[in-house]
Amino acid sequence: MTTVIAVAGGIVCVLLIVVVAGLAATYNRLVRLRNQADASWAQIDVQLKRRYDLIPNLVETVRGYAAHERGTLDAVVAARGNAMAAAQGAAGLAGRAQAEGELTGALGRLLAVAEAYPELRANQNFAALQGELAKTEDKIAYARQFFNSAVQSYNNAVQTLPTNLVAGVAGFRAREFYQASGDERGPVQVRF
Repeated sequence: MTTVIAVAGGIVCVLLIVVVAGLAATYNRLVRLRNQADASWAQIDVQLKRRYDLIPNLVETVRGYAAHERGTLDAVVAARGNAMAAAQGAAGLAGRAQAEGELTGALGRLLAVAEAYPELRANQNFAALQGELAKTEDKIAYARQFFNSAVQSYNNAVQTLPTNLVAGVAGFRAREFYQASGDERGPVQVRF
């Protein structure tokens, strides 16, 4: 009888260790996924700050050639300010995406204005800034894609069994995906 109790106690201890190890592994996986989503958002922030830094130089270069395009230049400056404020405030992901979309639209209008000035297009400083801006926009798009992938992995873990049991108890909640606003989605209508 004592042997049976000892064996049963040993089995219970082993099962308890396995369950605790499984819970710890699940919790650690959730933490890693959450940290990956946070790190991927930080990469978006890095690229957006780079874009914010390029914009004043681009505006000043255009201003030298197209001073009478004041409304377009002011719109870019205002959109940059709104996007920076959204980045520092509590606008949330949707508010931030909207502000970034407005900035993207204003930059598009600025570059369209630049097309009307051959001297400006030939300016090496403008060409370099435009190239850097294009590279930065590509990096932003990639960073947003990586962020959404990280959020998808995290959300899948938070919402599927058995991980969702640990997530619910530990306070892990699903996150929002980054959704581009209208200006960032690309052209709605293509004309030839």
